[in-house]
Amino acid sequence: MVAVGAVARIGLGRLALGLPTPAYGLLIKVGLTETLAFVSGFLFGPAMGFMSGAMIIVISDLFMMPGVWTPFIAAIIGIFGLGGAAVRRLGSEPSALTSGVFAVVFTLLSEFLQNAWFAWFFNIPIAAVFVMGASSIATAVVNNTILVPTLGRKVIRLIQNTIPASPGGANAHQVERSEGAQGVGC
Repeated sequence: MVAVGAVARIGLGRLALGLPTPAYGLLIKVGLTETLAFVSGFLFGPAMGFMSGAMIIVISDLFMMPGVWTPFIAAIIGIFGLGGAAVRRLGSEPSALTSGVFAVVFTLLSEFLQNAWFAWFFNIPIAAVFVMGASSIATAVVNNTILVPTLGRKVIRLIQNTIPASPGGANAHQVERSEGAQGVGC
């Protein structure tokens, strides 16, 4: 999952680098990074979710523009994976409404943290950073509000039904019963 997100981010990132600066800010916010971090956290827990989000950023930045921001942005995107694990506590599959609300709330949190870090690091007034980044924030919200409830939920369902031991998977109870039966016979 990490490699897919990094490759997708690298491809759009390379395209974005050739565009004028305002277009770069918009295009770089389109992608699967947050969606894959959410899915990973939902299916495999908070540690894997956090690491997936963080590693997508680290790996893609190695091919794009690594800098002092890389660890901070990686940690911020890792929060999406933690959020996916938190949503998991609500049920075995998130509803479209739950995942949509999650996408909006966590995207706004992520964008706030990224812009706050940028303002702090470059010593720019935070209000100016938010005004300059308004279109980028809006693009990120729209992107994640569409991808997390649609593609994210489909990937969750696919993995749950494909991996029998995945929590909540179609065959999870059957696997648990067969493992329990094997343990009794030993």
